[in-house]
Amino acid sequence: MSLRETASRLFRCEEPFAITMWDFSWLERRWPGAGYEDWDQALSELTDRGYNAVRIDPYPHLLAKDICRVWTLNPVWNLQNWGAPAVTRICLERNLQEFLRACRRHQVRVGLSSWFRQDADHSEMDIRTPEDHAGIWIRTMDYIREWGELDNILYVDFCNEFPLDLWSPFLRRGATGLKDPFVVDWMKRTVCRFKEAYPEIPVTFSFCYDFDENMDVSYLDFLEPHIWMTSNSDFYKKVGYYSDRFDDKGYTNLALNGEMEYLMNQAEYDRALVDGIFQLARWAEKSGRPLVTTECWAVVDYKDWPLLNWGWILDLNRLGVSMAAATGCWAGMATSNFCGPQFVGMWREKEWHREMTGVIRSSSLKDR
Repeated sequence: MSLRETASRLFRCEEPFAITMWDFSWLERRWPGAGYEDWDQALSELTDRGYNAVRIDPYPHLLAKDICRVWTLNPVWNLQNWGAPAVTRICLERNLQEFLRACRRHQVRVGLSSWFRQDADHSEMDIRTPEDHAGIWIRTMDYIREWGELDNILYVDFCNEFPLDLWSPFLRRGATGLKDPFVVDWMKRTVCRFKEAYPEIPVTFSFCYDFDENMDVSYLDFLEPHIWMTSNSDFYKKVGYYSDRFDDKGYTNLALNGEMEYLMNQAEYDRALVDGIFQLARWAEKSGRPLVTTECWAVVDYKDWPLLNWGWILDLNRLGVSMAAATGCWAGMATSNFCGPQFVGMWREKEWHREMTGVIRSSSLKDR
């Protein structure tokens, strides 16, 4: 079966979809000016830019434990503009249902993933086995089915960027990567248990490193790799950026050095991105699994900040979208991981978004 035929069967759409990552921001960033206070407005602005899908966190570990409870969440960081930068409270009972209904109103499909946000009781650590992992997602889908929203679910990504410690602390051991037998067994058993309940829902685990085109991914319906120019280069080392979640020294170095370093060595960094895209395309062709990428292309971390200009980021993302679309291997992709109303400098570039989503949605998957 060709990549085009596989993608059409999985996602029930005849063209690649333009998706954006709204992660846990959709629910946590609802204070005045945070971007998601009015879901209808945010979704109207999204579709106006040409997007037709979102990837969100439905907090499956919290929903399965108590959908009615008001949960107190600890901040995962205070430097990034995804989610709440300080302690916050959420309730899923009506909010998830209402958001899914809003997406349907605006004809936006919904991909589900989880960053396993940490609550005050550390409920994420209640996941002790792959069967537990599958079980919380099954319960989540049970609720969505009861609400009549199951047919608008695009896919389930069982864990963001598996098996990073930050997002999968429940593994309780230092996983060495995607080739670790423990990690592979966990993924296979999770998929197997979930598919017993919901065989029709496309599933995957998203990854951000350790890609290997020879790895067995036959148990996954599609591949969700996250890739940036920084994945295949020493850009961060050269500019002095490191991801400290509560210290801005790395951001200071990025602001002072990042754009200049890129422009001085643009051909090198552009090639690093393109080479990474071609590597993923080979993986898709060899495995027979279409690609979906929701975090991508330029740098991992960025925001509206002094000395952080958006121009070079937009240029890198244009290169990424154009090259990925041309491979014929992507069933869906984002334009970046900053495509949300909280990233004002990028969100306001309406024509840029329309150009990019036009490229994505007019591209063709390989028919052989």
